[in-house]
Amino acid sequence: MSSSSASQQSSSQQSSTAHALSPYGWDDDWAAAFAPYADQGLLPGRVVRVDRGQCDIVTAGGLLRADTAFVTPHDPMRVVCTGDWAAVEPAGDPRFVRAYLPRRTAFVRNTSSNRSEGQILAANVDHAIIAVSLAAELDLGRIERFLALAWESGAQPLVVLTKADLVPDPVGLSYLVQDVETAAPGVQVLPVSSATGDGVEVLRAIVSGGTSVLLGQSGAGKSTLANALLGADVMEVQAIRDVDGKGRHTTTTRNLLALPGGGVLIDTPGLRGVGLWDAESGVGQVFAEIEELSGQCRFHDCAHEAEPGCAVLAAIEDGSLAERRLESYRKLIRENRRIVAKTDARLRNEIRRDWRIKSAEGRANYAAKRGGGR
Repeated sequence: MSSSSASQQSSSQQSSTAHALSPYGWDDDWAAAFAPYADQGLLPGRVVRVDRGQCDIVTAGGLLRADTAFVTPHDPMRVVCTGDWAAVEPAGDPRFVRAYLPRRTAFVRNTSSNRSEGQILAANVDHAIIAVSLAAELDLGRIERFLALAWESGAQPLVVLTKADLVPDPVGLSYLVQDVETAAPGVQVLPVSSATGDGVEVLRAIVSGGTSVLLGQSGAGKSTLANALLGADVMEVQAIRDVDGKGRHTTTTRNLLALPGGGVLIDTPGLRGVGLWDAESGVGQVFAEIEELSGQCRFHDCAHEAEPGCAVLAAIEDGSLAERRLESYRKLIRENRRIVAKTDARLRNEIRRDWRIKSAEGRANYAAKRGGGR
């Protein structure tokens, strides 16, 4: 075969691959990144599901099963994840994933273990949809936690208030939306009802461009919402409990699905724990107003506790900043510092030094009070 014929055949294969994988997010930049693997005869594909050392991958030729033994390092942050673009062998029994392309974004949380490990929930995501059920009382602190991880991932967050039909009073629904908006500056808050269809078309238009990951607690209505976007009962749905508005896990793995109107959706299991993982900049974006006020404090290292000239405390006093927001900010900052300190010796020493200084100040204040009493 002549070089020109080989070039034409390669171009034809690339065109065929682009056409078949474009519904899953394949573009020219992914093609350029994959070029070295194409030269090795490997096939591009997107990981749609991962399960115990194996994964399902959609390729130009269809869905196939592959083993991840060659790309399973000791670092849990580098394992294959739903949403990855993989280089897989064209044949073999079993087939193996040989590599995956560098991620554009990654949604990472801290695991529930004591080993201080991050867990990647989804890769190469453009929109992080945080589903919050209106069948239960709003937990603004949990929403802020989700938002911090979403911003840190590099994706654009979106809060979807599901089961809006359970709040028939438009005024009451408007107040709930406003409450969430105060906890989500710069983020769109969208009430949606899968039962009536209200808000679904708006959401469908948002997710039609790029990859979206659906996040939230069990019973938040994620699977019902996914079915509404897919236009079919693809995801199993179970009824919530009447007692507390919570539901059972209906999704047990992370699944990637192409939407009929365009875009890709990654559905995830209900998350009981949402631990931060090195999300300092994400926390800063969630509490943008506090970060801005901090720049106006008299001292650059102001802790916003009792320092003179603190602009944050002044905003609390005049009512322009809710005290709940400051408490939530402090909580997430402390948690994030503890997580980072487990792997950062310098920060760990700083925290210990701060603790010793505060302990000494506490003992001195206690001694002064006792002396004054005598």
